[in-house]
Amino acid sequence: MNDRAKAGTGSAPPAGTRRAGAPRGASRPAAHGLFRRLVTINGLVFATGTLVLAVSPATVSAPVVWAEVPVLLVGLAVMLAANALLLRRSLAPLDALTTLMQRVDLLRTGDRLADSGNSDLTHLIGTFNAMLDRLEAERSASSAHALAAQEGERQRIARELHDEIGQSLTVVLLGLKRVVDRAPADLKEDLHGVQETVRASLDEVRQVARRLRPGVLEDLGLHAALSALATDVSRMSGVKVTRDLQHDLPALGADVELVLYRIAQESLTNIARHAGAARAELSLAAEDGHLVLRITDDGRGGALQDGAGIRGMRERALLIGARLSVDSPPGEGTRVSLVIPSQPRTDT
Repeated sequence: MNDRAKAGTGSAPPAGTRRAGAPRGASRPAAHGLFRRLVTINGLVFATGTLVLAVSPATVSAPVVWAEVPVLLVGLAVMLAANALLLRRSLAPLDALTTLMQRVDLLRTGDRLADSGNSDLTHLIGTFNAMLDRLEAERSASSAHALAAQEGERQRIARELHDEIGQSLTVVLLGLKRVVDRAPADLKEDLHGVQETVRASLDEVRQVARRLRPGVLEDLGLHAALSALATDVSRMSGVKVTRDLQHDLPALGADVELVLYRIAQESLTNIARHAGAARAELSLAAEDGHLVLRITDDGRGGALQDGAGIRGMRERALLIGARLSVDSPPGEGTRVSLVIPSQPRTDT
């Protein structure tokens, strides 16, 4: 066995081994404090019951007679109720922590457990909240890298579609034109059909390239890009998309504009493919110091599946510190809302 294997590199630490960087016995004070609190509560309840029994005129016979049974039952019920009430108050932060742990979702940030003032649980609550902070920061960083790589790959594919396949199809069209000019009359109709097929393929390649790399966003800005997106979706799907885009918006970073465009693009694409809608509305406006993007439709609505599209929108929203909500009541269409703070993060 070599030294690396002896050192245990790459293997999980043995059970009971303290992780590096974790303070020794960090969880013991909270555990011991909670144990002492429970013992104290139970001891206080039973001591109080004993004291009441000692100073009260009530007596208990041996053996117990039936007339004394109600008194004993009432005393026992009072002790159990007092014990349950005190324990419930002491353990309420643990119940809240359990509930929060069950519902926590790193794509929906902001859930934190408030300090209850119980010194025994303050350390546990603080540790859990700090863990959520670290996990959200790591998730945000990894999502930023993944989405940046995705955008880079989109741009590379768009360039290749435009420069390679697009140019090749253009050359084919020019060659077909020369062939048509010299072809006999009985073949020209068939050649015209081939020309139209190639021309349609070229248009489709250009549309795919534009969707992958929104050049209009880089060249003309967000307002023009969203307008062009709405027009393209209307033309291709038949859904009438109305626009309400505020012109005098505050200056936005390139990352924020790209997130806005991609979320609008994904939402409108979902409407065209799945909503069964006749109308949709795309709006962008400043409200109460925030920038709000809304996409609504009059489709069938219904249960939403948190698939790759919606999860991708949530991850993009997290990158700029925005809040995304998606509501789809049955029969009432779908409403997508993105609320961007006045100072969004642009650290992607």
